[in-house]
Amino acid sequence: MKDQSLDHVLGPTAHTDTFTRDNLPPLSQWPDLLLDGFDYPERLNAGVELTDRIVEMGMGDRTALIGNGRRRTYKELSDWTNRLAHAMVEDLGIKPGNRVLIRSANNPAMVACWLAAMKAGAVVVNTMPLLRAGELSKTVDKAEIEFALCDTRLMDEMVKCAKTSEYLKKVVGFDGTSNHDAELDRLALEKPVQFDAVDTGRDDVALLGFTSGTTGAPKATMHFHRDILIIADGYAKEVLSVTPEDVFVGSPPLAFTFGLGGLAVFPLRFGAAATLLENASPPNMIEIIEKYRATVSFTAPTAYRVMLRAMDEGADLSSLRAAVSAGETLPAPVYDEWMEKTGKPMLDGIGATEMLHIFITNRFDDHRPACTGKPVGGYEAMVIGEDGLELPRGEVGRLAVRGPTGCRYLADDRQQGYVMDGWNVTGDAFTMDEDGYLHFAARNDDMIISSGYNIAGPEVEAALLSHAAVAECAVVGKPDAERGSIVEAFVVLAEGHEGGPDTVKAIQEHVKATIAPYKYPRSVQFVDELPKTESGKIQRFRLKDD
Repeated sequence: MKDQSLDHVLGPTAHTDTFTRDNLPPLSQWPDLLLDGFDYPERLNAGVELTDRIVEMGMGDRTALIGNGRRRTYKELSDWTNRLAHAMVEDLGIKPGNRVLIRSANNPAMVACWLAAMKAGAVVVNTMPLLRAGELSKTVDKAEIEFALCDTRLMDEMVKCAKTSEYLKKVVGFDGTSNHDAELDRLALEKPVQFDAVDTGRDDVALLGFTSGTTGAPKATMHFHRDILIIADGYAKEVLSVTPEDVFVGSPPLAFTFGLGGLAVFPLRFGAAATLLENASPPNMIEIIEKYRATVSFTAPTAYRVMLRAMDEGADLSSLRAAVSAGETLPAPVYDEWMEKTGKPMLDGIGATEMLHIFITNRFDDHRPACTGKPVGGYEAMVIGEDGLELPRGEVGRLAVRGPTGCRYLADDRQQGYVMDGWNVTGDAFTMDEDGYLHFAARNDDMIISSGYNIAGPEVEAALLSHAAVAECAVVGKPDAERGSIVEAFVVLAEGHEGGPDTVKAIQEHVKATIAPYKYPRSVQFVDELPKTESGKIQRFRLKDD
């Protein structure tokens, strides 16, 4: 049931379909929102702000999107999205507040559909191309989605989902290759390039970001139109100092809020260019960086290790002024080697789908290895114990944060577990040093307790990575009758090194000499590759299952 007191905090709405506003958590379960410095008019449409507004500022001829072999200017993007918005409203019947699912790999057409749907007043749910019908159905049912826009190359699973769905009524294809030869493209082709965007409120939900907790049951995080601008006007402006001259590149899927921010919101907010890769493997990223002289990169530490090896072979990545690392903790050896070879810091940061994007980070002028930095402007953070009280400096505890964005789950009892006394309590274990810098210890469920010792897996991984034989690694806790758990390391060997008892011993001795000896991996398994998500994040739970 709708919490009536929300009416006193939320501004006007343009949504005729009030599903998302009706399913916001009750106000008593909201985190504190610190909005000083983030002032927006009551009526705000993020789709307009990221396209038409840039054209009005005189930057219509600047490149907005690069992908599938062509460049598109801001004027072209504005026209394209306006035509698509016309088609969505006039031909598909999308009404303000309707949920619209988009299924695609990272390409300009996906970004155009997302922007157009926001202009039409829809609430967008971006999804990954690897999801199957059963997984899509969970998303559709949770958000009661009636419309789906799908790259025609990925229609099979979407159609399967629609056949069994109570809610999904229309699945319309678009051409992700930018040839404009699909149903949605043909509908849009004859439409005007001017569109009167829906006059959404700044507190209207614009985006549902889905995330799976440890239970695997999907949670939908709800983000307003103003939230989309806040992450750009906060982190991207303050930390990255984005200018229209920047060219962005990265690997995270646009379906992840990390990818959507880094590869769409941040460049488009400031008139910069975004290069979009359907297959953002490290070799492809290196090629794009060299070809387009990319200046800002968003990817995981594993990809940066590949880039470091490529530099040894002559790759020119000197155009990069900002290398942002997130999704996995940044091991000190990767940071150190990047600094040594480029003279520029790698900016480690941490964000959460619940918070939309990065809220703690290093800065260009304030950075150090094995450190996540300090809160982004507008955010506050502390480390708390099980009782919710702040812990003394140096003690490992749960990270609590609050700021201009915050957790609002769609109709989900887990809201009460994430928000405590106005603070967002993430699933991360951190320490804060005497100077206020935050240091990642582990995901709360990745802390290994062995013979009474608390061992943070990422610390062991950093020690392992500093050995010449280790190309990649992941550490998990392995059940042990005597110690409760032991540290088990899965290691991908560097070229020229072979697995065997002597290598195991050498690696173990190296770890003992690098960090406290009790933290060394008592079990070492050599593997050809580590299981990873599309964004390069190592799936440690699969190693535990093995």
